[in-house]
Amino acid sequence: MIITPLYAGLLALWFLALSARVVQKRHTISLGDGGDPEMLRRIRGHGNFAEYVPLILLMIGFLEVGHFPAWLLHVLGATLLVSRLLHGYALSFSPKFGFGRFWGTVLTFGLLAVCGLLCIYQAATGSPA
Repeated sequence: MIITPLYAGLLALWFLALSARVVQKRHTISLGDGGDPEMLRRIRGHGNFAEYVPLILLMIGFLEVGHFPAWLLHVLGATLLVSRLLHGYALSFSPKFGFGRFWGTVLTFGLLAVCGLLCIYQAATGSPA
């Protein structure tokens, strides 16, 4: 496997940045969001990443092991990276970036569906598309 680790590494760096945003503000709030809307946004940007990325990345890895075409794996990985950059920036770095939040969500949900269907196809046929 060489494609999935590339996107896993890039996404890990973004997750580190989202984590740092939470920790950076944590000095003023010891637990939860403390009723601070900015802290809540940072926590949700971080948490939302953690909720979606592992499953999608795992499915991309399954597809890579199943010998799906490299171009398709790169499209899926790049789309995941872009969707999470958009969404993470919208929640954690900007109070009013509706474009990023909307398109980050749409792309992520699309990836869940596409990767899920490709994994089912792979399991049913034993071969790539």
